[in-house]
Amino acid sequence: MKMRDVISLGEEQVNYEAYGYSPAVRSGGFLFVSGQVGANGEGAAISDPVSQFRQAFANLGGVLEAAGCDFDDIVDITSFHVDMYTHFDVFAAVKQEIFPSRPFPNWTAIGVVNLADPDLLLEIKAIAKLP
Repeated sequence: MKMRDVISLGEEQVNYEAYGYSPAVRSGGFLFVSGQVGANGEGAAISDPVSQFRQAFANLGGVLEAAGCDFDDIVDITSFHVDMYTHFDVFAAVKQEIFPSRPFPNWTAIGVVNLADPDLLLEIKAIAKLP
């Protein structure tokens, strides 16, 4: 039996071949989702922070869906924030839209200097229990 089963979204195949980037990996009854950012379909960061944070969660949702999961299956999220204190309350409000009621997933928030694109403010990675 394979230790890892890669979840592919089709358009990510180029990144998989070039950089070894997997959007998510199934292993041991869990789904490990790589960091998702608030970029549009062309890969450009969305400038408005609220829209960028919502898009990051939408992109996370797309990976979850491709693996047969949804936000209710998430047990752990890690968020990486550029200029964390400037946008933290805005992020928390968007996160509350995604996880409106208890039980909330485990959450670790980390402040970082920058991300892959200088216009990105956030990256979210997650672990979900496979249904």
